[in-house]
Amino acid sequence: MTHILALNGSPRRNGNTETVLNAFLDGAKEAGASVETIRLSALSFKNCLGCNACHKKGVCILKDDLTEVFEKVMACDILVLASPIYSMTVTAEMKGFIDRGQFLWAQKFKTQTLVFDEKHLETHIGVFLSTSGQALPVMFDAAFPVVRALFNDAGFSYTENVLFAGMDVHGGVKSWPESVDEAFTRGKEIAQRLINEP
Repeated sequence: MTHILALNGSPRRNGNTETVLNAFLDGAKEAGASVETIRLSALSFKNCLGCNACHKKGVCILKDDLTEVFEKVMACDILVLASPIYSMTVTAEMKGFIDRGQFLWAQKFKTQTLVFDEKHLETHIGVFLSTSGQALPVMFDAAFPVVRALFNDAGFSYTENVLFAGMDVHGGVKSWPESVDEAFTRGKEIAQRLINEP
């Protein structure tokens, strides 16, 4: 069964991002995928120390709640990074998680112990789901390379963005039911595509 792991980087419960993320996952479940959500703000973890210890053995010296999260990341088929836009990029919770993925980069380029073949990349999809208060067309631009770094290092083809700009204009997700419908449809479509992969 196709398994989706969603990492929720929003510190707000039942807010715009969490609502559309839940709809996305409901759509994926209807398509036949199994889903798991992890709320980063509920975890206890330290930020990357920049010590470069992982460059020697490919292992992060920090052991905390993110240790198990990264194990789950490497075991899922679709990875969803969900975050509202704070100060033009992802939240501190999401950025802290991504920074801790430096050990994966080290495994790929320093110890050269992590290799993803073409078939793996075809069957592992990275999805960035995000909301923003403002409706400016550039609202998500600074976040794209940040999430791409994690997807690339963890072996996911970053092919999908599920974006909802202008939450303030619409009065939030509760006044914008179309956003929930779209998220549901996208979740179903993306999961179904991978489930039908030969």
